[in-house]
Amino acid sequence: MTLSPAKKPRRPNSSRRARAFLFATLTLTLLLKFGLQAVSAQDAPELPPDEVVRVNTDLVTIPVSVTDGRGLRVAGLALRDFEVRDNGQPVEAVYFAAGAERVALLFLLDASGSTRDIITQQRETALAIFSRFGAGSRVAVMQFREQPELTLPFTTDLRRARPAFQIAALADRSTAIFDAALASVRAFASNARQPDERRIVVLISDGLDNASQTRSAAVINEARASGVSFYVIHLPLFEPGDGRLVARRPSKGFRDLALKTGGQVFVVGDARSSLDPRAEHDLRPIFQAIADDLAGQYVLGYHASAAAPQAGLHRVEVRVKNSGRRKLHVRQLRDGYESKQ
Repeated sequence: MTLSPAKKPRRPNSSRRARAFLFATLTLTLLLKFGLQAVSAQDAPELPPDEVVRVNTDLVTIPVSVTDGRGLRVAGLALRDFEVRDNGQPVEAVYFAAGAERVALLFLLDASGSTRDIITQQRETALAIFSRFGAGSRVAVMQFREQPELTLPFTTDLRRARPAFQIAALADRSTAIFDAALASVRAFASNARQPDERRIVVLISDGLDNASQTRSAAVINEARASGVSFYVIHLPLFEPGDGRLVARRPSKGFRDLALKTGGQVFVVGDARSSLDPRAEHDLRPIFQAIADDLAGQYVLGYHASAAAPQAGLHRVEVRVKNSGRRKLHVRQLRDGYESKQ
């Protein structure tokens, strides 16, 4: 019987190794090919994609109000009636809106002292202003004593704002108005800003700050850079002086929060009402005035790329052109922005 020569044992991994070698070769070839193309693209004199996006979306918006020689608001103006300059150079405005359809409104509530009861009583009156603005508007609530607390982040649901106005009856503590004001400005940064959105803080307080680490000037600078305007409702405290009751002077810079960011200051109460524990303060005329003030404003916008490239502070100036015999005055709510270019 003749035996067949023994077969050599088959290497079971030979085909796998061949496929693996082929795959590695193809992968290396593709990497080298596209890698070289990427290097060539970097060498090309083009702006990086992130720079292009930054330029195209960097819209600078300037809210303004226009009054005549008698101090009355001037309505009915159009984009063609304005001219805008950035660091003295004319730029083309590409955005224009009359009034304030979209508003981001933050209520900053002093939770200390006698203001607590007034704020609770006026909750519905305060929230009624929100219904004056268009769809897409947002509301937030922040309370403060010695520390700020964002009791309601920005929302479009007005029903959620009502419980946020409830203020716990705690013993009087230190009050840090300017620290809270700075926190309120920074609260707007949590959401992307829409070009037509107005950023408003309604601050209700007695105006007495005894605990802040922040100066009012720092709040004002950051508010103006972020396009935030303060409307201050001052509920002054009264004390004996010269044989009568006089209002205590608010902390230095308290009113400047409004006057230097394009808002207004409203004073509520007098010596007589301060002696009446049953006195009720009606804030409806104040919130009506705030809504009317916003409705009488214009917003102009232009792309920062239209201005001369320059790092640092850019001064913006808005004028009414061809006003004829009328002496029109433009009040800017923001007069500059910081550029890192």
